[in-house]
Amino acid sequence: MTKFHKGYRITMKDIKKEGASILRKQLDPVRMPVTEETKTELECMLTYLKNSQNPELARKYKLRPGSGLSANQVGINKRMFAALYQTEKGETIELKLINPKLISHSANTIYLPEGEGCLSVNREIRGHVLRYERIKVKAFDIEGKKHTYAFKGYSAILVQHEMDHLDGIMFFDRIDKEKPFLNLQ
Repeated sequence: MTKFHKGYRITMKDIKKEGASILRKQLDPVRMPVTEETKTELECMLTYLKNSQNPELARKYKLRPGSGLSANQVGINKRMFAALYQTEKGETIELKLINPKLISHSANTIYLPEGEGCLSVNREIRGHVLRYERIKVKAFDIEGKKHTYAFKGYSAILVQHEMDHLDGIMFFDRIDKEKPFLNLQ
């Protein structure tokens, strides 16, 4: 039974921090059909992201801004995550993906020049994380319908970061300890 209910507001107190065992666990698949409990959990996760990206609400509730939140980051053992980001055209995209599977990827790789961050990590970790530039993912939506999604650039990085969480992988696990900073042209 989850503590999240309709209208529950996730705060930083709910975010599991580096060292929590659930962050290193391979999460269990979500059973179909999608239950109301699972829908509510995903809605609460997405609401956190919306609130965290609103400067006034982020300040009021002391939220760190985030673009993605996986279930284990709020203590839930389910293969699902929420994401909220802007496309290059300024369009806001809301994702609530259940049981995502990477089905294809580009040969090309990219990274965020400033490095990646994580709501579960309260320290600065410097280094680049190589990610596929383009990916295709099969996943269920909140209504239990299966879709194939295509991501490129920032959205591909974000989705790979969140999917790593579902397998107990933290972004810093992917930083080359010998050469943390890349110079790809």
